Amino acid sequence: MASPPRRTQRLGLRLLAGADSAFNRLYGWRGNPLYQSGTIAIALLLVLIVTGLWLIFFYRVGAPYESVARITADPWIGRWVRGTHRYASDLAMIAIVIHAFRMFAQGRSWGPRALAWMTGVVMTGLVLVVGLTGYVMVWDGFGYLVAREGARMMDSLPFLSEPISRAFTGNQDLLTPFFFLNLFAHIAIPLGIALVLWLHVSKVARPVLLPPRKVTAMMVGALVALSIIWPVGMQPAANPFVLDRTVVIDVFFGFWLPLVRPFSGGLALLILTVIAVTIFLLPVITRRHGPDVPPASVVDEDICVGCEQCAKDCPYDAIAMIEREPGGRSVLVARVDPDLCVSCGICAGSCAPMAVGPTGRTGRNQLDQVREFMAVAGDGAGVRGRHVVVCCERGAQSWGSKLADDGALLYPVDCSGSVHTSVIELLVRGGSAGVLVMSCPPRDCWNREGPTWLMERMYEEREAELKERVDRQRVRVAHAGAGDSSVAVAALRDFIVDTAVLDSATAEPLAEVEMECLTADALGGAAETPS
Repeated sequence: MASPPRRTQRLGLRLLAGADSAFNRLYGWRGNPLYQSGTIAIALLLVLIVTGLWLIFFYRVGAPYESVARITADPWIGRWVRGTHRYASDLAMIAIVIHAFRMFAQGRSWGPRALAWMTGVVMTGLVLVVGLTGYVMVWDGFGYLVAREGARMMDSLPFLSEPISRAFTGNQDLLTPFFFLNLFAHIAIPLGIALVLWLHVSKVARPVLLPPRKVTAMMVGALVALSIIWPVGMQPAANPFVLDRTVVIDVFFGFWLPLVRPFSGGLALLILTVIAVTIFLLPVITRRHGPDVPPASVVDEDICVGCEQCAKDCPYDAIAMIEREPGGRSVLVARVDPDLCVSCGICAGSCAPMAVGPTGRTGRNQLDQVREFMAVAGDGAGVRGRHVVVCCERGAQSWGSKLADDGALLYPVDCSGSVHTSVIELLVRGGSAGVLVMSCPPRDCWNREGPTWLMERMYEEREAELKERVDRQRVRVAHAGAGDSSVAVAALRDFIVDTAVLDSATAEPLAEVEMECLTADALGGAAETPS
């Protein structure tokens, strides 16, 4: 029976599939904001920095509420800037939560990816603190409520000599240093966020930090338009004698208030701490054990020719090229760091001589598996005259039966980027009517760059490329997410129509494919990359 975290992940995947499909219909996979929630959050943080720097020129720590009121009253240089700042902060929290939920549901929060998850949780906490200090700087009813509840929890800490909450009883006015401290934290903490962000992406190669320019422009334009059409107003000034229920709470930053207010300060702090630590330790809670742990890639050094392609293609910088011992077949040889490898298998698709890949999933393993598939496919009739859809297992589980109903033979794989092009060549030269490779949308690849390298190997002659002798009219790449069954079916039907006008496919000798990849310079000790 699946554990609660695993069941939650499965439910999350179903929710994501439906949401992704809806947004794909609206914006296409290139513009789907759910695929780019992480980069959108970073772009919004930049918007917050720019608008915040502008607003800080007009803020006065000696008169916080009055200065913010003056900013809000100015329709030209204040109101819309403050509105953009406010809406961008709320949207940033939404984007962060979506990004975290996506990573958790897709199982991308444990093992070598644990650092990214944990630093992401830390960044979320810092963003929350920055937002709350911003609300305290306004010093309206919500800002006062945040400060009072925070002080009440801080009072439970044993190292404080005097209760902080006494400052919020209304017996005396708060001193200017309090607001200066909030201002300092509001400005300084983003520097810490930048450092944690560097750690967050330090374990990935070629990190993408910003969404496409069109998405960024549309997002910023929408925020500015919203701030003009629906301007942010002012709540009444902070007043300890006003009932809390009359205060309007920003749910994106004040969601925790209803949770802690019924409890004492110490118990409230304990509850929030337990929740935060649990989320932080999700990589430990959800980690796999024993046979459930996917194997790391390994290198057959007798076959490796030191071409460096696997190291270039690895999305997680898990492969390094080191000097081979004297007398080897090449100067360099690939070496996998198992502590960084996520077993995506992309290196297997990038290695022309098929020397690297997870155990059981190297290029040579793939050739054996596809030969077996060709022998038993179609109830033993083989692939001759049939369309084969090479797709990731997630897509096959979602809409594979619908493709089978249209007469296609399904060949599920772990990731489209891990498929060696010789597999596609074998299927085409084995008499298949056509091979449709159905990959995840490039912006939603669980292994980051699988569809990208697939397209370059198929059409841009990236090592290990699809050979020129393969009939390109019988090969096509399409993109469909787990919830895009209609897209997958439409792509298959279009492919069937386009290949129907071609001459009948004929099978060719297949041994040549494997021998070419495995024996190119295999005995000559050459260091160059095989063609």
